[in-house]
Amino acid sequence: MRLLSAALPVLLSGVLGACAPAVTGAAPGSPASSLRAAFSDAGVAWTVGGRACVARAPAFEPVCPALPGVVDVAWNAGQAWAGVPSLGAVVTLDGAARSVSVGRVAVMSGARVYRENGSAVEYAGVAAAGVLGQPSAAVTGGDGQEYVLQDGRVVRVADGWVLPGAGFTLLNVRPDGVAGGAQPEVVTATGTYRLTGTALERVDAAGVVRARVPHGPGRLGVVGAWLVTVVPSGEVRVFGPDLAAR
Repeated sequence: MRLLSAALPVLLSGVLGACAPAVTGAAPGSPASSLRAAFSDAGVAWTVGGRACVARAPAFEPVCPALPGVVDVAWNAGQAWAGVPSLGAVVTLDGAARSVSVGRVAVMSGARVYRENGSAVEYAGVAAAGVLGQPSAAVTGGDGQEYVLQDGRVVRVADGWVLPGAGFTLLNVRPDGVAGGAQPEVVTATGTYRLTGTALERVDAAGVVRARVPHGPGRLGVVGAWLVTVVPSGEVRVFGPDLAAR
């Protein structure tokens, strides 16, 4: 694996030249089911239909470089990255053009890139622990551990431990780790927030819905003090803890 920062303009000549002025719970085959998103204090990055975008806080103006067939996105050290299997690399979505040669990307977490065979590499290009077989999603949990979703089950990468439950379609980060789920959900000091497919809700510790706003299927995450959502059309919405729109 090698860092290709200097070579990126040659590798992607013309590919990054066009730019236009962001982890999931939908029925398989629907637009929302192909939407992947990653959130950090810096903003939100997402990909749907092979197209990737990034919208940085506080303006949340989308930037969508022309990249071929992006399969996943992630944040690492404040930089938004996109996985491009046809290039055998992960590339930055904005800022300084960088690329890391990693092979055929399948999924990405905030710390590692997982290939189609389940092997993994860090963003510096160093080999890292992976899994056997292709994962369908990956995250770095709130406990700092790596987790992947394989065949509807949540697997901890370090030791192969399978968390209880099955039939999950996504991974939701928790303060103490990660949880498998069927709808996007985040836990903060002010409550649990979830996208149901028809609404964005805030639920208290007793499971009582305390606030609700209409919202279609999409992805949900925390960016600084805000709750941020993105939908397959690329619309980014920003809410306060009380679900008041910014």
